[in-house]
Amino acid sequence: MTASSSLFANVIKGTEGKPAVLGGSPLRTKEWPKWPRWNPETDEKRLLEVVRSGIWSRSGVVKEFEDKFAEAVGSSRCVTVVNGTNALIVSLIQLGIGGGDEVIVPPFTFIATIDAVLATGAIPVFVDTDENTFQIDSGKIEEKITSRTRAILPVHICGLPADMITIMEIAKKHNLVVVEDCAQAHMAEIDNKQVGTFGNSGCFSFQNSKNFPIGEGGAIVSDDDEFIDRCFSYHNLGVSHGHMIKEYGRGYVIPGNKLRLTEYQAAIGLTQFSKFQEETTLRNVNAGYLKSKIKDLPGIIPFELYPNVTRTSFHLFPFRYKKEKNKGLHRNDYVKALREEGIPAVAPLNYDINRAPYLKEAFKTKNYQKMYSKEELDYISYMERNYCPINDRLVDEEAIWLPQYVLLGNRSDMDDIIKAMIKVHDNAEKIKKA
Repeated sequence: MTASSSLFANVIKGTEGKPAVLGGSPLRTKEWPKWPRWNPETDEKRLLEVVRSGIWSRSGVVKEFEDKFAEAVGSSRCVTVVNGTNALIVSLIQLGIGGGDEVIVPPFTFIATIDAVLATGAIPVFVDTDENTFQIDSGKIEEKITSRTRAILPVHICGLPADMITIMEIAKKHNLVVVEDCAQAHMAEIDNKQVGTFGNSGCFSFQNSKNFPIGEGGAIVSDDDEFIDRCFSYHNLGVSHGHMIKEYGRGYVIPGNKLRLTEYQAAIGLTQFSKFQEETTLRNVNAGYLKSKIKDLPGIIPFELYPNVTRTSFHLFPFRYKKEKNKGLHRNDYVKALREEGIPAVAPLNYDINRAPYLKEAFKTKNYQKMYSKEELDYISYMERNYCPINDRLVDEEAIWLPQYVLLGNRSDMDDIIKAMIKVHDNAEKIKKA
């Protein structure tokens, strides 16, 4: 079978010719949709009002944004912080995670997930990746639970929901807390219930590349009033808040930090609600079309969703690549060839978080040396216990993704992706030899 078969007759035109990576003309020179989107006519009014008011530190606009975001997610409470990393840190600390504890985490994630665990003094314990969904393999979690395990930190990576039903069953069975990393998964759903509302806490990011961009910023959502009050207190220098005022009086009642969002950040955030749902729908439509087409390409295996997923965010569109179906052309060379054709594909080379040297450096710090035994901090032994062979294969050989803004294009744009993949496949042997 060749890629340029009758299955792809509707998109074949334009796939002929020398690949751009070999000096030919790129298939696509048209720009992709710009991100983030900003419409001065509709988006600047609220921001200018805040700037001109002179009230820039946390006040009523931040509270308005928090209330609106909680409502959109389907949670009763929300506290914003300076970024998604600190949303995770605050949540873990206020759920009692600290030195001597272990936190179950996936290796296929952004470094911030693990940095948050290390910031509490806990040790991350890695569970290998489900190669079909790119999520933490819920079937392998229980074998990693020890007497020190206190929490599970699933990541809805790429905006695709993790297996939260199974994860919550495991957490309940072993009396563990669950903090959901939803940095890439705004408004994704399982059984029509949004991610971030299954665990004890849901943590979101509003960094510039995210589907809900503010520039920087993060949010914690929960239905637990006492927990959210403590998160609010912590992010505001430990000043008592909510139920804590009645319990402790006013003043500095817990150790805290200063992580408050600004009013103008919240004003930018408020502009996103008017466009976010429409953008999410468009990403889902385009992702569905793209997946239906590329699944028939040789050596291309698109992501799978768990059966109860009712909506995804598609911060990334991931798929696996098999070089043996493409004349032995290495994944990295395949990605380079796609990029030369004008398709911004990415090989996630840094998503092997379980084997990066920062862990060894963390174990050398004074706090870790005091909190753990030499045996527990033996780096070679730790690496052996946290070996994730499937994740290694994904990162080194197979995983490819497309960024979310690509999915904001039209049907013709999706066809360009398919054309480029066909063109590279049909010239794989030439590219490999070159």
